[in-house]
Amino acid sequence: MNSKHQFVQLSDGHFIPGLGFGTYKPQEVPNSKTTEATKIAIEAGFRHIDCAYAYEVEEEVGLAIRSKIADGTVKREDIFYTSKLWSTFLRPELVKSCLERSLKKLHLDYVDLYLIHFPVALKPGEELYPIDENGKNICDSVDLCATWEVMEKCKDAGLAKSIGVSNFNRRQLEMILNKPGLKYKPVCNQVECHVYHNQRKLLDFCKSKDIVLIAYSALGTQREKRWVDQSSPVLLDDPVLGALAKKHKRSPALIALRYQLQRGVVVLAQSLKENEIKENIQVFDFALTEEDMKVLDGLNRNFRYVTFKLMADDPNYPFADEY
Repeated sequence: MNSKHQFVQLSDGHFIPGLGFGTYKPQEVPNSKTTEATKIAIEAGFRHIDCAYAYEVEEEVGLAIRSKIADGTVKREDIFYTSKLWSTFLRPELVKSCLERSLKKLHLDYVDLYLIHFPVALKPGEELYPIDENGKNICDSVDLCATWEVMEKCKDAGLAKSIGVSNFNRRQLEMILNKPGLKYKPVCNQVECHVYHNQRKLLDFCKSKDIVLIAYSALGTQREKRWVDQSSPVLLDDPVLGALAKKHKRSPALIALRYQLQRGVVVLAQSLKENEIKENIQVFDFALTEEDMKVLDGLNRNFRYVTFKLMADDPNYPFADEY
């Protein structure tokens, strides 16, 4: 099946497919499932693959991409691959080593997009989430502007075609944008975004600065116990999404994905199930009306599933600000 993507142009001239395949998975799911699902996604027409050093599946995702290149399904340049710099590598002298580790696991020469995963720095070392005796993350003090300068060098070296950020608030974006001697601005900000937390103010701000908003958890997360409060509402069970799904003869997931595309948001769809992966790519086959969009806007309650609360005491914690 051919990919029918709409593309969004980034401020550096590169194009990102409007729909991406998310590869985060809960710890209890075997890694081999990620290889399988990523192959299915590429076969179904996904060309934008979103991953990260901290997901610990880059070897598996790389294997899937390489196998789909080897069998002629795609060429490397057809794939838009995103990785992310993890918080234990935010010191300027560590940035490049994290990207090089990802490239080595992937067996790729470059990533299409490299993001600062989260604005809070954690104590450097092999542990992804260093914890103190009180169960809080051990944070590190890093100047994110200095981190950004090395991100720019990674782009100049050809290791990353485009560079951006994730989980940054307006103040943190402005800090980078106003940095003296800024060479490249962040092309995107990848944040949690769905009908219960539609990020309207952050989206408007990003649009005004020609920064693309990329939505993660657009389908309400996988509700993994270590990150998500189990009493939180199940997004795809929302009756309004259900009613619109009936009206358009689509699934609630497709309504939730289509909503983002029509707002100019690049949206990630995560699933390990073949039928869901194949269904999610159908987001280009229908459109919501203006009235539908208004109704969906009305579901916003600024509710965040993923709060990274173990980092909440750090001054760089992004979610204390309004947006």
